[in-house]
Parts: sequence; structure tokens; C-alpha cells
Amino acid sequence: MNRRNFLKKSTLSVAAFTILPRNVLGGINHLAPSDQINLGIIGCGAQGRWTLAPEFARRANLVAAADCDSIRLQAMQEIVEGETTKAKGKAYKGFKQYAEYRDLLARKDIDGVIIATPDHWHAVQTIEACRAGKDVYVEKPMSHSIEEGRAMANAVQKYNRVLQVGNMQRSWRDFRHACELIRNGYIGDIKEIKVSVGPPPVPYDLQGQPVPKHVNWEKWIGPGPMNPYNEELLPPIESRVFPNWRNYKEYGGGMITDWGAHMFDIAQWAMDMDGSGPVEYIPADGKDYKVLTMRYANNVIMTHERFREDEGNAVRFIGTNGIIDISRGFLDTIPAKLQNHEIGENEIRLYRSNDHYTDFLNSMKTRKQPLSTVEVGHRTASLCLIVNLCYELNRKLEWNPEKEEFINDNEANKLRSNIIRAPYSLEV
Repeated sequence: MNRRNFLKKSTLSVAAFTILPRNVLGGINHLAPSDQINLGIIGCGAQGRWTLAPEFARRANLVAAADCDSIRLQAMQEIVEGETTKAKGKAYKGFKQYAEYRDLLARKDIDGVIIATPDHWHAVQTIEACRAGKDVYVEKPMSHSIEEGRAMANAVQKYNRVLQVGNMQRSWRDFRHACELIRNGYIGDIKEIKVSVGPPPVPYDLQGQPVPKHVNWEKWIGPGPMNPYNEELLPPIESRVFPNWRNYKEYGGGMITDWGAHMFDIAQWAMDMDGSGPVEYIPADGKDYKVLTMRYANNVIMTHERFREDEGNAVRFIGTNGIIDISRGFLDTIPAKLQNHEIGENEIRLYRSNDHYTDFLNSMKTRKQPLSTVEVGHRTASLCLIVNLCYELNRKLEWNPEKEEFINDNEANKLRSNIIRAPYSLEV
């Protein structure tokens, strides 16, 4: 056999081997080494420990975590080791703790990161993760300013990364079904949307307290404005509560972004506005506008108001031929038969995911876009952030979704960005 024929036959043999099905290689549950995904998690707070770490530990290799609080880091390790052991049927050791998230990002064996830090950290850590060659699952709301969101989108594009935003309601059947009913015209033309979520944030006004020895407060603040420690922002781990940093504008966006990132997101999806958003935001004036009101370019009106006593976080779609109310607790339709109506194969059918976490992991493998992309997250977050600005400035805001700027309003345009404290930046 000459060299050319040898190389040709060797190449064909290797190619044939690499496409063998998993069950031939080692049984139906065998996972080839190339399918193993190693993840790290940045942020060991309530959402990271209680939800994200257990979910991802069951689906991938969660190998490391970073946090400014050593107690939370230790708690995270115990959770991950326990969940991984249960999922894989054998004891798991080797989980690493990092006080500095950049040390985690420097690991070449980590394929992707889960970012579960407070909102003011999302952009900086996402950009740095993309630069380090990691795919990203980032909690909602994706960003803390409009400028941050666009920088995150630019980083994802520049470094060819996969990013999934934690708007997991898009992976729930009832929310998808409601949006498909609306997209296919089952309640006629949409005239009005009511979104019920809580209030906007307030400026930070808490009294300073001694910083616990196990907390690096400088690292918690990071790119945000320096303020004194208070346990409302980082409560003792034994209290088992969600922290209230989200209620202060320096670090979060109140319930407008916290729950709005879910409920306004469903409104955007149903209206096929994932690449756009409302063009007018009008505060309540006690006369013509009883509540904060938004208008899309197609003249659909959306309001921020509570419309049902049995559910604080929900969306109502009012059409010419019916009404749909949707929340995590109910899907109510008029006509009632729409609740269980099957969408036809030839009708508009939206991206179908029944598991937001697996959808991200699948996209990491295939390099196809996941359900809740960086652009989806950016547009939903932008809508929520503009609602907050409308409350703050208490005047009508006209928004150009294509240029992502306010029309004839220099003050509002300056507020599209936050000050990023050195040495951090949004440089892509």
C-alpha cells in the first residue's frame, strides 16, 4: 500500500468511527467525551444556589464557582457535589472555589459560564466571558442599562459565542401557547396589553453596617457605585431569603426589570417584537393616562397596571375577538375553548423548548441560536429600563428602536448608560 492510499483509507476509517451512535460506543446512556460540557458559575446567591446550580449539575459538569462570599462558595460546593452525585450515581469531587471570577474564566477546560450575580455585574462579566471563549447563560434581566445590553450583544457577535438569557417562561408550554394563539389571530387584532408587575427601584438609602469577615465588599460592588454594606443587599445565608439589592437603582431595576423581564418579555414575544419595542412611553397624569402607558408603532397600547387580584405578575392581551390572561398560575382565555386548542402544523409555531437549561446546552453543542438570545434579552431589558426612566423623569419619552435612542431628549439619552467603575469597562 502506498502512502497516499494509506492516508485515504485511514481518514475514511476515522470518519466512520466518529459518527457511530452512542449506543454502539457504550450503551444508550453513554455520553461521548466530545459531548461533555464543563461549566462554571459566577454568583452563589439564592438564585445561583437554589435553582441554577442544581439544574445544571444534573445536565452537565458543573466544575467551579466564583463569589465574593466564602460561606456562599462553600454552600455552593456542597449543593453541586450532592446534585452531581445523585445524577451520576457516584460520588463527585474536584469542584473548585474561586474568590476571583477571572481565575475561573482563565480555565481552558471550562466551556461555558452561568452568570447569577446582581444585575450591575451582568454586562462586564458577560463581555469578559465571551472574550475568554466561554458561552454564557446569564440571568434576567440581561443588562442594567441600554448601553450595557448593546455591548453584550456586540461581544457575543464578535467572539461567536452562544448566549441564553434566563427568561425561562419562553420554555413553558402555557406561555408559548398563549403567544401562538395571538400570533395566529385567534383573538383577532390585539388592541391593548396590560402587564402587571411591581414598582420601579429607589435610590440606595440604607445605613451602613460592618462588613462580615467572609465577604469581600469591594468585589460585590465591582463596576457599580460604591455604597456601604447593608445585609439587605447580601443577607446572612441562614436567613434563606432573596436579597433586596434588586430594589435599588444602583444595582437593580426594581420589580419593573425583575418581573418585567419575564412578563414584558412575553408581551414582546406575542407581538413579534423581539427586535424592536414600543415607540412611546407616557407617565400617568391623572387625566388622560391613569397608568404608565406605552405605544407600539402599530398603535397597540400596553400599560403597566395590576388587573387581577389573584395574581400580581401576569399579562392580559385584549383583542377584537377575545382576551387571554397568562401567568405562572393560570391561562385563561375568552373564548374558553382556546385554552386547549391545538395549533396546526401549517400555522405559526414558535420555537419549542420544554427545558430552558437543556436548550442552552444543546445550543452550545450545535452552535445554533438558543430560544432566548442576546438580542431578545437586550430588547426586553431595554423596554423595562425605559419604563423605569419614564417613571424617573415623569415625562413622555419617544424612542427610536432602530437607532436605540430617544428623540430630541439629551437628558434621557445620557441615561441610556451607567457609570462603570474602574478598573472595569464595557470594552468588547
